[in-house]
Amino acid sequence: MAKLISTNPAKNYDVLGSVSISSSKEIKAKIATARAATAGWKALGVVKRIKLLQPLYQQFLKRKKEIALLVTREIGKPITEAKSDLDWDDGYFQDFLNHGATYLEDEIPYQNNGKSHRIVYEPLGVAAVIVPWNYPFGNALWGIIPNLIAGNVVVFKHSEECPLMGKLVDEMMSLLHLPEGVFSQVYGNGEAGEQLGSGDIDLIWFTGSTAVGKKLYEIAGKKFIKGVMELGGSNPAVVFDDVDVDAIIGTLYTGRFMNCGQVCDATKRLIIHASLFNEVVEKLKKRLASAKMDDPEDETTELGSLVAKRQLELLEAQVADAVTRGAKVVAGGRRPTGLRGAYYLPTILTNVTREMRVWKEEVFGPVLPVVTFQTEEEAITLANDTPYGLGAQVFSKDVDRALRVAKKINAGCVDINEGNHWKPGTPFGGYKGSGKGREHGKHGFQELCQIKVIALG
Repeated sequence: MAKLISTNPAKNYDVLGSVSISSSKEIKAKIATARAATAGWKALGVVKRIKLLQPLYQQFLKRKKEIALLVTREIGKPITEAKSDLDWDDGYFQDFLNHGATYLEDEIPYQNNGKSHRIVYEPLGVAAVIVPWNYPFGNALWGIIPNLIAGNVVVFKHSEECPLMGKLVDEMMSLLHLPEGVFSQVYGNGEAGEQLGSGDIDLIWFTGSTAVGKKLYEIAGKKFIKGVMELGGSNPAVVFDDVDVDAIIGTLYTGRFMNCGQVCDATKRLIIHASLFNEVVEKLKKRLASAKMDDPEDETTELGSLVAKRQLELLEAQVADAVTRGAKVVAGGRRPTGLRGAYYLPTILTNVTREMRVWKEEVFGPVLPVVTFQTEEEAITLANDTPYGLGAQVFSKDVDRALRVAKKINAGCVDINEGNHWKPGTPFGGYKGSGKGREHGKHGFQELCQIKVIALG
């Protein structure tokens, strides 16, 4: 039987373990079993479903250290960051369990003289949940738990880059002893995901690249089923001329280089007012010079490796294209010496033009292209010069200006100064090539449902 091999990208791709790849026959069988479980899972009601899922949260609390270490070993994320991510996931997990029933409560939009209209949120049925590797536990949590609470049954597929995390999630879910077919998992690469999406399902819930998302959305469209897609991003950060540069350097650094730049919602294009260009670039360069890139299992490491050799090679090709076209490497721009694995130094590029790949494409690694602007209109044009529209940041002491610009940026989430849209009850999703639909909070839960109106007369 074919295997998915898990390797450690920070330890010269040492083998960590393997899982068996699901055959087409197994995928079809799991979908069929899930289909048979839909009526019973729906009939339980949201309160009973949440009660059945509560023990998973207790498992999560007990196994945080184990989960964090597996994240670090399988994708190269620094252990301190992996632990921090799980603390963040904790808040989302609690929100799902504590507020899921409220998010799905019936609504009465009309009532008069004994007549009423009732909005009821019913499950769609079988959800194919397909997630990426960059937040391997959190992505699984966000896809699986809201769907199950909403009453959908789930057939799950994790990324081929972290099959052992998929296996751990499978083990944790099996300890809940849910009714047969309510949760199952398939293993494999993109081909397995396509087979799953093409099966007898009612919803494709996908987080990942725009290219794959479009392919799955096309499958959903042909089947006339719903697709909820959180896809790639190329977020702009616009820095106006009135900011305190020292006060924002930390935010800019984290916004681009967290998880070694492998974040869909990361800052990927820095757009600075020309008067502050030199100061911002020099202070960012200094911050990068102090960042420790090393073994991610070391508690003092700030930057680990990329997830895989293919990701490293793609990043090198994007940077090489920029340099060939005239970009200047201010910092980084190469693999570090003395580290074996998928490492790439945090990089700043200037003299960036709009035909370069680092501007046009999503850059999933620690590379930050920087450009300048003179006017507010020019900043907005540059911010919107992308096929993506996931998030953005605007830095200015002039709040009226910042709000005006935020409204004109075509993105699902815009943070102003120290604003942070990452709260469990706040919907998340993008414009344009960054996705369809929203996740989290009331809006995210209701995306997973069929909306029925019952009119009583």
